Amino acid sequence: MKTAIVSRVWLVLAFIAIYFIWGTTYLANLYALKALPPFIISALRYVVAALILATLAYGKKQAVPHGAEIRDLAISGILMLVGGSGLVVVAEQYISSGSAAVIVATEPLWFVVLDYSRWKLYWRNKQVIAGLLLGFLGIVFFTLFAPESTSPAIQSENLLLGTVIVVAASVLWVVGTLFAARRIKPSRYTLWHPTIQLMAAGFFAGLIALANGEWADFDLKAVEQSAWIGLGFLIVFGSLIAYLAFGWLVTVQPPALVSTHTYVNPLVAVLIGWLVAGEPVAGPQLLALAVVLTGVVLTQLSTVHTES
Repeated sequence: MKTAIVSRVWLVLAFIAIYFIWGTTYLANLYALKALPPFIISALRYVVAALILATLAYGKKQAVPHGAEIRDLAISGILMLVGGSGLVVVAEQYISSGSAAVIVATEPLWFVVLDYSRWKLYWRNKQVIAGLLLGFLGIVFFTLFAPESTSPAIQSENLLLGTVIVVAASVLWVVGTLFAARRIKPSRYTLWHPTIQLMAAGFFAGLIALANGEWADFDLKAVEQSAWIGLGFLIVFGSLIAYLAFGWLVTVQPPALVSTHTYVNPLVAVLIGWLVAGEPVAGPQLLALAVVLTGVVLTQLSTVHTES
């Protein structure tokens, strides 16, 4: 009885992590961006998180992946964490955190578009197509109705550029996820798996930062406290707590249920961005958000029904 209660508590806490913590990481990005360049943020975030996880994995004496599995983990980590989450940080130099979260909410739609192994199932379903159209139409409307942002972290507001970057980030996250799903066996999953993904992503982001000249212009003493707090939040809550919670949930709960975080994250991001950072939200944007989420929910429910 006690074991069942403890399991339920951990389950609730894990869902809270992926629902609300991931929803607040968009705002944490903005605070970090006040004094840190985007790829340095990603490099520091992932390397520090990887070192912490490596210490835990070593302490538990877990088996270390080797050979092709390390290569596949590294590739998937770079695609998801640099191409995916890393590009979101870049985009938040041009658009609000809430806007970025709404666009990222379309990731389930990209799974339908990019998972070619299930195309024959998906594209015969009119509800799936309707959901895709609604989701992408909602993104267009949300971007068109976005009011001018006053956030100091936004260097030069460019709604179109920011939107394109986040869409690219969403696509790369999905590509990395599908790559990992086809190459990595979940039965062998240990803490070393996210450690390798995070470390590879951290080094790759650091190389991009070097190529962009971010390290040359980086002044450690000039970084204000709020930026360090934002980075610390991303490391502890985003890359450790929520990321590990997600990895555990997909092993104990149906994927369709776990993926519901994509419905909640943008709501949390928009609300937190408005309350804490004063990010403006226009009335028509809330309608556009509802359109996006309706499209995502419709697509998700339709794909689950089709696969069953």
